[in-house]
Amino acid sequence: MAIQRRVVNPVVRLAWTLRLPIPGDALLETTGRRSGKPRRTPVCDGSDGEAFWLVSQHGRDADWVRNVEADPRVRVKVSRGRWRTGVARLLPDDDPAERRRILAHAGLARRLCLATAGLSDTSPLTVRIDLDPD
Repeated sequence: MAIQRRVVNPVVRLAWTLRLPIPGDALLETTGRRSGKPRRTPVCDGSDGEAFWLVSQHGRDADWVRNVEADPRVRVKVSRGRWRTGVARLLPDDDPAERRRILAHAGLARRLCLATAGLSDTSPLTVRIDLDPD
């Protein structure tokens, strides 16, 4: 978790800041449960029509998941896309490994992101974001 937080996430955030997002990645924006400020977290692109799927590597221990539990209204942005708003909900009965397998069919970049993220799983948890209509 420390490598992800201290090395990988800052590099991915920098790429987004420079408008050079890494293919297969996306940004999730939650509202901080204590601060009330926007919090952006790099995630794998889980776009699937009017839904956006995520697998939290550390389940309910992930800060962004705790933020979602406090306020499920979120925004997501995929490379070359715009921000989309939606409502997130935790799906503890969903199979995270199967969800990753399904999402990986969308292309090599997403498959690499999902595979890399899965290497540091401790207690994976599926999260679905129902996107607001355009």
